[in-house]
Amino acid sequence: MLMFCIRGRTMKNLSIDFLRSFVIIAQTGSYTQCAEQLQRTQPAISLQIKKLEEMVGEKLFSRDKNRLSLTVAGSKLLTYGEKIVAMNDQAMAEFGKPQVTGNIKLGIPSEFSTILMPKIIRRFTQTYPEVSLEVHCALSKDLLTEPLKSKFDLILSLQETPDPTQDGYITTDQLVWVGSQRFVNSVPQKLPLIAAPSPCTYRKRAINLLTAIKKPWQVVYTIADLNGIQTAINEGLGITVLAKSSVPSGLHILPSSADLPELGYMGVCLLNPQKVTSKAISLLADTIVTEVANF
Repeated sequence: MLMFCIRGRTMKNLSIDFLRSFVIIAQTGSYTQCAEQLQRTQPAISLQIKKLEEMVGEKLFSRDKNRLSLTVAGSKLLTYGEKIVAMNDQAMAEFGKPQVTGNIKLGIPSEFSTILMPKIIRRFTQTYPEVSLEVHCALSKDLLTEPLKSKFDLILSLQETPDPTQDGYITTDQLVWVGSQRFVNSVPQKLPLIAAPSPCTYRKRAINLLTAIKKPWQVVYTIADLNGIQTAINEGLGITVLAKSSVPSGLHILPSSADLPELGYMGVCLLNPQKVTSKAISLLADTIVTEVANF
């Protein structure tokens, strides 16, 4: 029996195992049922109750014509015992979770690789350090096309038109014009565009809208990597289109104007292309959905 002192007083610690047996007996009225539930022998349960009575210095049960009932002290202890056992079980459920392991292959759009996903992945790997993540960045349309599609357990992708009824839909993200300080107040007559290669949805959206308003444009630099796009923008080569949630710090969101039309919105989805589930995959999916929806 463990003991500790508070200001000179020796304090006793009640055994959780003893309390659990006591609570079950009080609830069922039977030593036999308690032994069956806990998969112990009845003599072992009887010994626990005897030791618990010694700890508290009171009789906890009385018998009247084979009927088991709580004493006054037993009724008082039951109030504490139920709470203590419940709190113990809650704590063990929270901190005694079985270790999650596995290998997960995740495909994500390139533009989410520097802002959004690192935060999500860091949080997940800190919580589940035994899970190995392999992350591949590419255009959404490439991720959803073979041969890449079949290589992933999960794919975070963009949809051109937000559709909450689509399988895996998470949220909607606004598309914005992005550039350096040079383009904040005005843009050239012929708009210099920095874009990912076709069939990039952002590229297509920008070109279609600029053509519709007869705004002259030219793709001056094509690169799929977001870091490369950011470098080109910082060098003042032109402007680009990004999801608002993925705009790197240091770049400027340009206000819409007669020369820069509203770009609208995109949907964000999380897909399980192989329809394969595991504890690790489910936990990562839940983490991504929660974080993306609240970003």
